[in-house]
Amino acid sequence: MRIIEPDYEILDDYFKQGRLLEQIERCGRVCYKSEDRISEQSAIPFIKGIIGRGHESVIEMGQIVLEVKSAHAAVFNDFFEIIPRFNVASRLDDGHYIISGNPRSFRDLARQHGEKPLVRAMVVSLSTRYPVLYEDVVQGISAPDGIEVEALPAAKIDALPQRLLLKHRTLLVHITVNRAVTHELVRHRVASYLQESQRYCRYGEPRFGGGVTFIRPCFYDEGSIEYITWQESMERAERDYLKLLATSSPQAARTVLPNSCKTEIMVHATLEEWVHILRLRTSKAADPSMREIMLKMLPGFVEHFPGIFEAVAKGIDD
Repeated sequence: MRIIEPDYEILDDYFKQGRLLEQIERCGRVCYKSEDRISEQSAIPFIKGIIGRGHESVIEMGQIVLEVKSAHAAVFNDFFEIIPRFNVASRLDDGHYIISGNPRSFRDLARQHGEKPLVRAMVVSLSTRYPVLYEDVVQGISAPDGIEVEALPAAKIDALPQRLLLKHRTLLVHITVNRAVTHELVRHRVASYLQESQRYCRYGEPRFGGGVTFIRPCFYDEGSIEYITWQESMERAERDYLKLLATSSPQAARTVLPNSCKTEIMVHATLEEWVHILRLRTSKAADPSMREIMLKMLPGFVEHFPGIFEAVAKGIDD
């Protein structure tokens, strides 16, 4: 049995370097703790397998920002009639918009509204840039004339005015916490999540240290009666889990595991959503375990985007 502290890592280099496919693979492999299988050539076959199995939540873990121009206003009016659920659009000028979303959102547009000229233009452009993500949904779709689509690189996105940056820029964070925290965290919308799977991870294996890892509770001082009671409870849970694992599948054995189990979760959200999450979850009214990790994370957000997150830090209750 291992006891560790909650922790986090902001994974922004993938976005800055334009490595969308590698980012998706990194997130997906956290579910099965198979990061050791990542190589320079592994992203495309991994994503093909994910799409083939219909596990498209994995391809939500990235952001595509498109600059779209057309002299025909009807193209945009026609698009906005469908009110895309997971895409964000901002008008820059007449016939000039920024439209963003995760890769899955554009796949959904292609499948549900492939007859719309603007959808056709965006999906055909994306299929050229990211064939593995769109080759199956672009079949039979041709790009219309008169619509320009450009995928913006990270440098241009980060140069956007703050009002646009909040809505179109995302941050990916790898968080290590207990399961009680993630039960609350995944309630935030709109964001995308991928979490370490107790269904598939067999914690009795050597790669997991032969046992279960728990997050140290912030409620009790180490050595106190309460802490000792908690620790004894975790030790019993681990023994029962390993006993069941000898004759059962991980998804069956996990039924005895408590909320204190360590889990890893990838959280991908816009800066606007992160502002909301951090304001709410750093409050004194927040769950102490949630507040603990959010207070730990906040300086990292301030470092990446001081003009946005310094205001959040200043508003924290002492």
